[in-house]
Amino acid sequence: MKALIRVMKALSDPNRVRVLKLLQKEELCVCEIQKVLELAQSTVSKHMKLLEDAGLVDRKRQGSWIIYSLADTSETEYAQTMLSQLHGWLEHDKELVRMRKALPKASVLRNCRLNN
Repeated sequence: MKALIRVMKALSDPNRVRVLKLLQKEELCVCEIQKVLELAQSTVSKHMKLLEDAGLVDRKRQGSWIIYSLADTSETEYAQTMLSQLHGWLEHDKELVRMRKALPKASVLRNCRLNN
């Protein structure tokens, strides 16, 4: 029951759902997510912590950067089910479309990440 509640709580925020949709395309660092969400770094970090605790995202360290990707959800069936269902949903959400268009500009930050 606790695992299901964590997943549902993580999916209860539109920004967290949009982050998952962006991560379907590519892995992202916090600064890229922050740029497209137009939120403070601390807010984005809190969102990412909830997603990670729910088993929806994985993170890895690359130097001083934290890189997020969709989780390999073999450990929780609830996260796996929701991620698989999310693939076909919300493709025309106006805010998500805007964020996807803004992502290449935000990914300029990736060059800094890769060169450090």
